[in-house]
Order: sequence, then structure tokens, then C-alpha cells
Amino acid sequence: MAESFIGPVPEVEVGRGFKSRKDASLAKVHRPLQAGICGTKKTGAESIVVSGGYKDDEDLGEVIVYTGHGGRDAATGKQIADQSLEDSGNAALYTSLLEGQLVRVLRGAQADSPHAPDHGYRYDGLYRVAEYGWKTGADGYQVVQFTLTQEDSEAEVPSSISAPTESTESEPVGTVGPAPTKAFTAQRPVRNTKVTRTVKEWHGGRCQLCGITLTVPSGVYSEGAHIQALGAPHHGPDITSNVLCLCPNCHVQFDTGAVIVTDDLLIVRNGVAEGQLITVPKHKIGIEYLQSHRARWGK
Repeated sequence: MAESFIGPVPEVEVGRGFKSRKDASLAKVHRPLQAGICGTKKTGAESIVVSGGYKDDEDLGEVIVYTGHGGRDAATGKQIADQSLEDSGNAALYTSLLEGQLVRVLRGAQADSPHAPDHGYRYDGLYRVAEYGWKTGADGYQVVQFTLTQEDSEAEVPSSISAPTESTESEPVGTVGPAPTKAFTAQRPVRNTKVTRTVKEWHGGRCQLCGITLTVPSGVYSEGAHIQALGAPHHGPDITSNVLCLCPNCHVQFDTGAVIVTDDLLIVRNGVAEGQLITVPKHKIGIEYLQSHRARWGK
């Protein structure tokens, strides 16, 4: 099977149709011939197929509520066991949520869906995993659901899977009665590259500022923070000496100038020195990038 990759497929336009899963696989839009989720816990999800395979799926067009994999009887299609976040496909989507990665969506023909193609399959572009949560499915077992939103879409992520009640002009109204999910967790998108992955691996996910190692259901979670920001007007390079391994809290503080690091790697948080930046031998910090970061915030 071809090497995995995340993001758009070169020379495959959004809206392109395919007669079969095999054709979509040959075009590298969705590589597996049977599995609905392509990806692993380590790499994240490359693509999914939306074809009404699970009773609890909801395709709203710009928003997809996608039921995870596992626990179904192959012969009847009924759910006969609880799902697990450790399943490779579910773990892949969870990684995509944490890393802010884009997922390719392939829709299959469904008679009862206005968003599906009339026949075969259709590549419908890139979606971002916005939320995940657990609910008791139609067959009485726990299923994990991922809410995906179309990239560059202004569609709102539903606060629950159930239909909202009518709202008034004076105040917003949420759902009435118990929501079908046990809990939902939202995650802001985080830029992720091979470089940031390498830095995070060097530090084992430990935050270089506060020393915390944050654990989540899929393992250790950390974020790669570019010291001198990428893109205009900062034009920082995507290299390891321009990246720190941070927890989400410290990442926000660093990106807003609440935390700076001096040339001798002293951490200053809200104007108060609090210790040295945690380092490892492999990871050399570019002093010029620390200087650029301080200059950005006038410090």
C-alpha cells in the first residue's frame, strides 16, 4: 500500500467522482478498500468514508458527526459491544483532533442523504476534527463520535447531537432534556509538522517551561511552539532550533508574550523570573529566535 500522507491529494479536485472504493484507493484519496477510517494513532487520520455505515452517524454537509469504528457484528451490522478509543481508526481521529490535522472526506451514495452522491463515491475535500464524545448508541452500546467541520466553512459545531429547541430574540436556548453525549472536548487547531513532532519526541512530551507531562486517553499530549512565528510578517523557519515543546497553557502564554525566555534561557513569566528552560542535548535553541520573540512583545 502507498505511503500515508495527510492533507489534499495533488491533482485530485474536490468533487471528483469514483465508481468504486478501489478507484478512490488508486487515486490515494482513501487507501483502504474496506475500512472507513484510514490512519494510525501515530500519524493521525488521513481520510474517512461517509456512507451511512453506522446508525448514529449524522451528515449535515459542512458538519459531520462520525461514529468511530469497532463493536459491530460483521454479519448483521448491529453494535454488539462498546467501542474503544484504542481502536486504531478511533485513535487516528483522536490524534487528528489533538494535532489539528485535516482529514480527507470521501462520501458514498446513500438514498436518505441529501449530501451524498447519486452513485459511487465523491471526494468532498478536507475537514477538521473539532470535537469528540461518547454516547449510548442506537443498539444500546457506548460509541465514540467525532464532529468534523468542513475546512474554510463557517458552519457552527453543534453543542450536542440532538436537535436544538427554538430560540428567542432575548436569550439563547440550548437543548431540552439530557444530551445524548456523556462529554465533549473541544480542541483548538495546532500547527503540526515533522519538525515539531521531532522536538516533542526529544522531550517525551514534557513542557520545557513548566515541566508538566500532560497525559490524555491516547497517551502524552504536548504542542510544538515556534519561537519566531511562521509566515508573514514574522517569517520564522520551521526548524528544530526554532521550536519549543510546550503544554497548552504555556503555549498560549508564550504566544501572547506573557512568557519570554532570555538569551541565557531564563524563563520570565509575567515579569517574574522562575527558572531555566528545560533542555535536552539534541535540542539546540536558536538565540536569535528568542530575541525575535522578545522583540515582538517589546521585551
